[in-house]
Amino acid sequence: MKKKFLLLLTPLLSLFMTGCEKSFKLPFFTGKYNFFDYKYNIQGYSGQDYGSHAQNIYLVVSFILMVVVLIVLRKLQKNTVTKIIGCIGIFITLLYLTKTTWESYYDIKQSGGFNFYLLPLDTCSIIMPAAILAGFGKGKIQRAAESWLVTGGIVGGIATMLFLNAFKYYPYLSFGAFYSMTWHFLMVFTGLLIIVKDHLEWNYEVVVKGFLFHVIFSAVVIPVDFIFDFDFMLYKNLGGVPFFEDVAGKLTSLKLGFLNPLLMLALYFAAFNVIYFAVVLIRKIISAFKNGKKSAKQKNHVKI
Repeated sequence: MKKKFLLLLTPLLSLFMTGCEKSFKLPFFTGKYNFFDYKYNIQGYSGQDYGSHAQNIYLVVSFILMVVVLIVLRKLQKNTVTKIIGCIGIFITLLYLTKTTWESYYDIKQSGGFNFYLLPLDTCSIIMPAAILAGFGKGKIQRAAESWLVTGGIVGGIATMLFLNAFKYYPYLSFGAFYSMTWHFLMVFTGLLIIVKDHLEWNYEVVVKGFLFHVIFSAVVIPVDFIFDFDFMLYKNLGGVPFFEDVAGKLTSLKLGFLNPLLMLALYFAAFNVIYFAVVLIRKIISAFKNGKKSAKQKNHVKI
């Protein structure tokens, strides 16, 4: 009886699965490729996952994961949080070395040269020294590194998560995309961990110290951009920055390109301020809500 039932069920299941395949389409690229395939070896992929549902899935999953992990870690002691930040710095540095070695192997093998844009000179690379110094440093250097993580780290992480350029070259289920998704998730998560745990005294010095930390790295990057014609940290061309990229282009055409770094620094400073005042506002709202609940309880207690 069981055999007859299975014989009857098999073609029905087959028909059902075939119907599902036709009616249900996965929200990301499903071509034939391996997880560690190099971008130019993935046949049929031309950036289909960029700006698609794959991006939305990544954002939703990241948001839920951040909330859950931050709730789980909410009772940690300050020294434990410091160690976690240091470990994130070590992990993300090892991840960078792994990805750069992996991609450089294919770059040199297929194009015969090293891709200099893999150098850790972009804004998002600052998390490596920042997290390590925040985790293992002391005094003013540690405070400055923490200040950058809660300002520049969050700004850079959110901006890239919203427009994940890795999807232009790598599909959702690949190492290239995984690297970028993990990296920028950790940028935002590390900054939020410091804020949620009150790991850093929240006053305007956060913006000042974080921006000075940013400027120190900028002092290295700006000469590299202009001498070797790069756009690390967007200081030469402001590439990809809406409206301001055109402004930078006009300044360059007028032989005023040396002003572009100042323009980009002003945008960074403005973004740092947005993060700072957003946290101030959110904390005031939470505080007002808590005080309202307390006063309501006190009134009820008096009535009783």
